[in-house]
Amino acid sequence: MSKSISKNYIYNVSYQLLTLITPFITTPYLSRVLGPHGIGIYSYTTSIVSYFILLSSLGIANYAQREIAYNQDNPQIQSRTFFEINLLRIILVSISLGVYYLTIIHFPDDHLVYWIQALNIIAVLFDISWFFQGLEEFGKIVFRNFVIKVLSVVLIFVLIHNPDDLNKYIFLLGFMNILSGISIWFYLPRYLVKVPWKEIKIFRNFSIIIQLFLPQVAIQIYTVLDKTMIGAITGSPLENGYYEQAEKVVKLSLTIVTSLGTVMMPRIAYSYAHGKIDAIKEDMMRSYRFVWFLTIPMFFGFIAVSSNFVPWFFGPGYEKVVPLMQILSGLVIAIGLSNVTGIQYLLPTNQQNKLTLSVVIGAITNFVLNLLLIPHLQSIGAAIASIIAECVVTGVQFYIVRNVFSIVNIIASMKKYFISGCIMFAAIFTLAFILPPSIIHTFIIIAIGLGCYLGLLSLLKDSMLYMAINKIKNKVR
Repeated sequence: MSKSISKNYIYNVSYQLLTLITPFITTPYLSRVLGPHGIGIYSYTTSIVSYFILLSSLGIANYAQREIAYNQDNPQIQSRTFFEINLLRIILVSISLGVYYLTIIHFPDDHLVYWIQALNIIAVLFDISWFFQGLEEFGKIVFRNFVIKVLSVVLIFVLIHNPDDLNKYIFLLGFMNILSGISIWFYLPRYLVKVPWKEIKIFRNFSIIIQLFLPQVAIQIYTVLDKTMIGAITGSPLENGYYEQAEKVVKLSLTIVTSLGTVMMPRIAYSYAHGKIDAIKEDMMRSYRFVWFLTIPMFFGFIAVSSNFVPWFFGPGYEKVVPLMQILSGLVIAIGLSNVTGIQYLLPTNQQNKLTLSVVIGAITNFVLNLLLIPHLQSIGAAIASIIAECVVTGVQFYIVRNVFSIVNIIASMKKYFISGCIMFAAIFTLAFILPPSIIHTFIIIAIGLGCYLGLLSLLKDSMLYMAINKIKNKVR
């Protein structure tokens, strides 16, 4: 295992950021061009097609990435896994498209939008990023994604000009997803070897794939069902539009945090396969501290800056995004911690049933709270339900691993970051109150907040900060 965790983390952060960079860069433009109504239609139809994308994916990506990681030194098994997984995906995508067709023909509105959204189901067939993630070859994914996303940004500004271009916009996103998947296939020949057909068993370990699929279903309930329930209960595309925009910004920052899980999962899987338990515990505690280091300033930052950020970024008509962003800011901490426990530890150590239990409890919590809160509070109610559900998931997972990791030590490791974050919040909240909304003022507030936070950690002699500085110094030399 000679690959660098920090290098792969940087690669994967870049990969995840680039995956989201198109909607983030184009959001100020699209929010004005398509309006809250158009954004709401996109959000609701995307939530519907997401269930069929989930059916097409099953639990395959997590299973396949783990199998590749387990066998990094065995090209034969890697190749066999690759062929088995892709044949299985052909079957699943075909089934999913058939069920999708039988479903949407009964919908009264927006039939063309739903047909165009089907491109995202087809894109699942071409996505083999799991193969290179299992090999810890994140650089190749980054290069592919960079080219595709830059092209996407250019085409959006060239082709999308008014609300009538909504269908064109949805088609562009689906087509680019397919192209993004196809582009990485050119790297495959150097990694694959010939595998006799008699050794290929499409349904090998299918029961394990189903086990890994169950937590994904539950996660989908409290990440996508929110939008479905907002649309179904309120009947207002506007409420979906507000929620979509707030969640989009928060999840962009969350990507930086959860990228660590994608990198650490194959590393811990390898350590687990070779009985290196002490190495796993050391890596996990470092991951918890890293999550605190990143998420606490993000949490306080969103609460303080959103009132200055939203008006100029989204434009008029999106005032409700401010309280939504402030509520959803708690997701970065809750999901960051559950990502470490669930994705970095429970999944690679073959405890997916416990992971499933935690997310099922969270999903039930989210569903019930959505039913209770959305009729009265609309999108605000969905945001509150999401926060509570994610906290429940994190709490259940902490209970599950209490005999492996000291929960007291995990909580105590946040002390320096919490103190620094609180002082930072006081400073930037005051600035955000005084300065009128503008792009310059928002960046000034963020810069001052970042300087304040890092400066305080430096005074507190935080080892995580010094480790990050030393990594940067070593890269520059």
